[in-house]
Order: sequence, then C-alpha cells, then structure tokens
Amino acid sequence: MDPKEIALKRYKTIEPFLKRRATLDEISKSTNIAVRTLYNWSKAFNGNGLSGLTPKQRQDRGQRRSVPPELITLIQGLYLRKPPAPISAIHRIVKDVCMKNNWRVPSYDVVHDIVLKIPPNLKTLAHEGSKAYKQAFGLIHRFEADRPNEIWQADHTPLDIFVLDTRNQKRRPWLTAIIDDYSRAVPGYFLGLDGPSSMRIALALRQAIWRKESGAFTICGIPEKFYSDGGSDFVSHHIEQVAIDLKFETVQTEPDDPQGKGKCERLFRTINEMFLSTLPGYAPKGHGTVEAVLTLEQLEEKFKDWLVTQYLTRKHSEIGTTPKERWESFQFLPRMPDSIEQLDLLLMTIAKERLVRRDGIRVLGFRYFDVSLTNGYIGEYVTVRYDPRDLAQVHVYSNNSLICKASCAELSGKKVTLKEVQQARNHEAKLQRQKLKELLAIAEMHVPMQLPPPLQAAVCDPVPPADYPKIKIKRFACDDD
Repeated sequence: MDPKEIALKRYKTIEPFLKRRATLDEISKSTNIAVRTLYNWSKAFNGNGLSGLTPKQRQDRGQRRSVPPELITLIQGLYLRKPPAPISAIHRIVKDVCMKNNWRVPSYDVVHDIVLKIPPNLKTLAHEGSKAYKQAFGLIHRFEADRPNEIWQADHTPLDIFVLDTRNQKRRPWLTAIIDDYSRAVPGYFLGLDGPSSMRIALALRQAIWRKESGAFTICGIPEKFYSDGGSDFVSHHIEQVAIDLKFETVQTEPDDPQGKGKCERLFRTINEMFLSTLPGYAPKGHGTVEAVLTLEQLEEKFKDWLVTQYLTRKHSEIGTTPKERWESFQFLPRMPDSIEQLDLLLMTIAKERLVRRDGIRVLGFRYFDVSLTNGYIGEYVTVRYDPRDLAQVHVYSNNSLICKASCAELSGKKVTLKEVQQARNHEAKLQRQKLKELLAIAEMHVPMQLPPPLQAAVCDPVPPADYPKIKIKRFACDDD
C-alpha cells in the first residue's frame, strides 16, 4: 500500500480520539490495535501531521542484508570492467576473495542478481564509451524557432537512388538541403553528383534566399541563424564571408551530436521513403545494386515537382499543419538582398582573375564573349563567377560591379554575329576618338602648343669652287709619274 494511504488510514483510526469522541481503550477494543501504538500515532500526528503517520522505510530496503556492501561493490566493479566478464567467472573470483577474507560466499544467483541491478546507463558508459552513453542517455536540448526564417538548418546526404551521369555511368547523387526550423519548409536545395563542399552550400543558399519563379514556392529571405554541423565545408572562409555580408549568424552542432540536426535527418528519411522509393533506380543501402534509368536532370525535375506539390502541402505531424501554410501564416516581410546580382557576387564561385582578350575570356577551357567586353575592358583583368550547373554563361565583374553575362557559343548555342562585333568595335573606336579629341582640346586651351618658326634662306657671299689638283691615274707600272 502507498505510504500516504497508510498514513490516511491511521488518521481515520485515531480520529475519534483526536476529536474527543472516544478513548484509546475503546478504539483499541474495536480495532485490535494496541493502546501504545494508538498513543504513538496520535503523538506523531500532533507533532508532524499526516507526515508523522507515514511509515518509516528501512535505509537498506532493496539491498541484500546478507551481502556486505564491500562485496556488492566488488561484484559491480568486476562486471563493469572492459571487456565484460561472464557472471560465472565473476562468481569464481568473488568466491576466492571471500575465502581469503573469511566472508560468507554468495551463491551464483546472488551475484547474478547484483549484476542485473547495475543501472543500464552505467553499463553503457563502462562497456560502450562516452559517445554511446551520450547518444542513449545524454540530455537533448530540442530547440524550436518562434518564427519563420529565425533558424535554418542544413545538411548533406547521399540519396538512395542511382542516376546516369554524362558518361552514362551509374552514380549515387548527393542532396544538400536547407530546412526552416519553424515551418519545416524547404526554401532551397542543391542536387548534384559531387560530394559535400562549400560551393554546394552556396548554391543551396542562393536558391533558398531568392524569390522563386513558381508562385506555389514562396519560401525565401535571409535567415537570422544558419545551423549546421562542424564540417569543413560549413565552417569554410567562403560561408563565413557570406554570413558576414548577409548579416546572419552561423551555428554549429557539438561534435558527434546527431540529435542537433534531427529535423534534417527526418527530412532525408521522408525523401527516401516517400519520393525516391517510387522511382526507378531506387537502391537503399545494403540492398544490392539496381540499374540506373534517370539522369540527374530528370531526377531534379521530379524532385522539385514533388517538393512543391506534395511535401510543402502535406500535413506535418509535428506542427499540425502543412509547411507552406505554417510559413505563410506568420505575417512578416522576409529580409532580402538588394538584387540577385548582389547575391551572386557573394555566393557564386569566385574564379581567378581572367584577362579580357580581343576574342573574349577563357574559362575552364571554354571561350566566353559579350559585346560589352569591348567597351574599354580589352587588355584588362576581370573577375569571373559561374554556376557549375550551367557553364553556358558566366558573370563578369570589375571592381565588384557586374559588367555583363558572357556566353559560350559552344555550350549555349548563342552565337555573336560578325555585324554585332563590327558595330561594337566601331562604336568603341568612335568613343575613343571623341575622348582623345576632348582631352587634346583641354590641353590646347591651357597650354597652347608652340609651333617652330618657318625656315628662311640665309644671305651669304658666294663661295668660289675649290681648286683640287688633277691626279692622273696610272694604268700600268711603266707609266711616268
């Protein structure tokens, strides 16, 4: 019986005496409880109330009184060694120790019972280490955002599907996903064949932050905090600089703390189980190999459609509504960059400086050209940024300002005609001539050029012709001088 119920029952027994309706002898005769016991109960109640009537528990309750505490500690210590010894071996060791110390030898069942009562967390810490203990018994701080875009989480995962690359080889793609903690919506992602890198994160952020073309895909804006693990790609100088420029805080999980990114892990399980499992080429890890059917572009097209039409509009069990509705239910204006060009300047790959030649710019073995490059940039060095998913076009910057978007005819099919080149060249020459004329006019106005005086013929006395001696040339050795 519960101690509180016992205390209440005792109070009911002595209540007539406490209220002076009966004596202790009368209560003793009707209940067969000794008068001394009834007297002690009433004295305890008068001193401590109901708590005084609560039965006192033995301090050694639950312990084996026949086994000394030193022996219990010994048995527990022997079992918690690594690797753990069998209980039968521990019993033999304990038997030898007891005989040396003249202790009573416990039976095998006693030793077995003591081992079973060792707390599971202590067993895990002793035999599996602190990491396993932390994952199984460590306290979890499960944070929740109070509003959209307050906290974004990001992580990478290889998907459980095979696709065909450009060489028709079977590859397992990687997904980099960003999830809004408040709504569970996915504002951006990057799907590719290469492994984790800061460039993947930058491209996922680019899509997440900027406005989407689809009206059904409304999640956008700059987050307040960007939560990720401590991988080198997430703590790279590139991402650090992006965070400083866009004014958001980066937060990393503690090492070996998978609970810190649990929402991303759940998203990846949902993608594998509800989306990829319906596609050809689905191959969970450890289930053999399958043939690849889809290309990466086809998979991305299907994934985007599933994300917008199903995931964002499907009720989420933890938030009780759809991610799209929860994100849109909070009335706020997302913080945005000034322009997509500013965002590209921060997020897109920064290549080495490239020299603008008369036929364009060379990047990754391809030639890129735009007529804007002829406007004073030939012979100058510029910065080139590009999206590795689309090499048909590169962004060209000078002094952090966008000059143009140069195209590669080989990759984009966009060709620049000779007439366009001639017009641009003539226009540039005309501008340079006009600039030269203006500069010369200013110089002439302030410092007129001094012309040399005209040449005049000198008036001199006539000079008589020189009288040179006539010399006869010998033709033969016998000729006279």
